Parts: sequence; C-alpha cells; structure tokens
Amino acid sequence: MRAVRQSSPRIRWLALTSSADRIAELRRAGVTPLSGNLDRPATLRRLAGLGTRLLYLAPPPSEGWVDPRASALTRVLRLRSPLQSAVYGSTTGVYGDCDGDWVKETRAVAPQTPRAQRRVHAEAVLRTWGKATGTPSAVLRIPGIYAPDREGGTPRNRLQKGTPVLQSQDDVYTNHIHADDLARACVRALWVGSPQRVYNVSDDTQLKMGDYFDLAADLFGLARPPRVARNSAKEQLPLMLLSFMSESRRIDNHRMKTELQLRLRYPDVASGLVSGPAKP
Repeated sequence: MRAVRQSSPRIRWLALTSSADRIAELRRAGVTPLSGNLDRPATLRRLAGLGTRLLYLAPPPSEGWVDPRASALTRVLRLRSPLQSAVYGSTTGVYGDCDGDWVKETRAVAPQTPRAQRRVHAEAVLRTWGKATGTPSAVLRIPGIYAPDREGGTPRNRLQKGTPVLQSQDDVYTNHIHADDLARACVRALWVGSPQRVYNVSDDTQLKMGDYFDLAADLFGLARPPRVARNSAKEQLPLMLLSFMSESRRIDNHRMKTELQLRLRYPDVASGLVSGPAKP
C-alpha cells in the first residue's frame, strides 16, 4: 500500500491487489486499487511512478528461504527517485526461541524456521534498497495480530474445536497486537520513523500461550482448552502450530512507545479481545 500526500492535508491511499474481487472493497474503504501481482514482476512496472511513501505488508511465498516478492518490488522502485519513507511489516519470529527472555530490537536475529528466514531475507532486501536509494526505511517486527471485528480474528474457533495447549511447565510466552494499534503504528512509522530503524510492535501483555487461551475462553464464555505435555502435543497438533509452541520470548516495545510515540488503545489482550463483536 502506498500513500500520496496531495497539496491539501488529505492523504490518498493506493493499494496493490492481485484479486479483482477486492477492487470494490478497497474503493468502498476510500482506497484507490492498483492491479498487480508480486509474483509477476512485469505487472509492477507502473508502481515506479506512483506514491511518495511505501507500506509493504505482503507476506513472502510459503516455500523457500528467500522472498522474491520483496526483491521484485524493490527492483521496480529503483527506477524512480527516492520515496519519502518506506515501512516493512516483518515478524517477531525472526528472533527465534529466546527461552522466555525479554527481546529488544538490538538482539541478533536467529530464525529457526524457513518461514522466519524468508522474513529475515525480506528485511535485508528492503533495508538494502533503502540505503541504496536514500529512502528512509523502517522495519516493524510484529507478533500475533488479532481483530475481534474480523472473521477468524480471535481464538474463538480454536477454542470451540477444543485444540489443546501446553501444560504450564512446558508452555511458552506469546505476544500480541490489536489490528487497530498495528495500523496506527504503521502510519506513525511512515511519518516519524527513523531511517533504517527496527521497531517491535507489540502490546504490554505478558502471558504464556495457555494462559492467553484460558483468558480468551473466559471472556467468550467458552470452555478452557485441555492442557497436554509437550510430548503428547507432538502427536496431536500440526507442525505449524507446534512451531509456534517451540519459541518463547517477551517482546520489549519501549522503542515503539518512545520513538513512534504510539499510545496503545488496547494495551493488553483482556481489553482488546472485547473491543468489538468477535465473529464465529
């Protein structure tokens, strides 16, 4: 998504989409849709002459160790003069397992999955492009995003299925951010973020994963999930879910608050999960 600042204070938002079905939805939201596909670089050429700021939130492909989408986009953007700013939405998964420690942006990345490694590659691509073109570029490292007003935006479905969580002694810390606070962080980073800076974008919640699901169950009036030992979880849960249960860290958000001056509307999941009607 790219923003164009016109002569008036009003900001015009443009969004790249590869889906014709989303065009009407974007227009209803006041966003100008741009047809293009990050997996087809030839469709991106027109982007070189549009916009003044870049917000890049597209995920990498689901396979491989690199992100060719980020590479394709930055090759096109090299064809024009520097943008005023760029922001890339990455993941806190790039830190890997931190054994429950507090994690600041200065910690070295240690991706433990191909999924996280692709994000590390994308971060490097965007920051290298920023330095080469003189575009101030920031990276937001984002944990689990939730949104009570969106289908699948809360743990409700998983709770209704009775998916197990780890017993306390095996459990890991988990981190979250409400979608509305994330959107506000993106905008703040576009306008006040420091060049080549990394920001952890997380709320203040300090909960282990099982405790998080217990809290959500109580808020939704549902049964708490069963607790299992890690050895049993390996037999009952898919590999993707197990990978999230193998990394424990607590994300330090001090830089986000002080440099981006972001005041969280939903500082913890207890307030955020009931901020709107959760869809089943």
